[in-house]
Amino acid sequence: MDDLFNLDILFQTAVPLLMSYLPLVVLAIVTYFIGTSLIKWAINLLSAQCKKMDMEPSLQGFIASVGTVSLKVLLVISVVGILGVETTSFIAILGAAGLAVGLAFQNSLGNFAGSFLILAFKPFKTGDLVELDGRLGVVNEIQMFCTIITTPDNKTVILPNGPVANGTIVNLSHEAIKRIDLTFGIGYSDNIAEAKKALQRVIDADTRILKEPGSTVAVSSLGDSSVNFVFRVWVKTEEYWDVYFSMMEQVKLELDRKEISIPFPQRDVHLFQMS
Repeated sequence: MDDLFNLDILFQTAVPLLMSYLPLVVLAIVTYFIGTSLIKWAINLLSAQCKKMDMEPSLQGFIASVGTVSLKVLLVISVVGILGVETTSFIAILGAAGLAVGLAFQNSLGNFAGSFLILAFKPFKTGDLVELDGRLGVVNEIQMFCTIITTPDNKTVILPNGPVANGTIVNLSHEAIKRIDLTFGIGYSDNIAEAKKALQRVIDADTRILKEPGSTVAVSSLGDSSVNFVFRVWVKTEEYWDVYFSMMEQVKLELDRKEISIPFPQRDVHLFQMS
């Protein structure tokens, strides 16, 4: 009998309470689903705008992800507020949790910030030949926390974006043309004018070498055992290494053909007999 009496009291207390909260629960559910649809619509609109601005695909995905997370957090706070929870306390809890996570993953967040800087300022893009953190390679992918490059010897290197963004970035693909700088030495007994003509003939014979900005062949220094020529030519970026290796070979062949020596380091030793 007592149990039935207690159940009756519980029922009489719970039903009005549930009925008072039911509209809020329904409103919260409706708000959540409408908010989710609006977020999806807003992100699609944002993505379309990013495409119109011809943004890097990686940056488009990054902006869409950040926008989605931010809007969903605001939606959750709104839903919680509708249910009667004090949002100020809820925001404070989220802030404290965010601070704790930030301290625990500060290195990862640094890499995350680095990726944003890379994607926003575009010092390089996928497919560029770059030197990052002293490593030369072609950019395969720019991810949220790291950049993946492939080195000339076909090794995959994964570099954290934090140090990459804060370090020195050398982009070898940014400009359409590049200059090849070489140094060749001839013997002191060889004719400088003939050597200069021989080097110029090598330049004139290769159609890949650009006429503008022009090439340079000149004596740059008098070394210990050779007269050194600076040899500078301009080529298209994509032909840099092909022309580089070709010049090394063709210069040697041309100097040999004209019987101009390429000396190696040597030292004269004088012996004195002490009486």
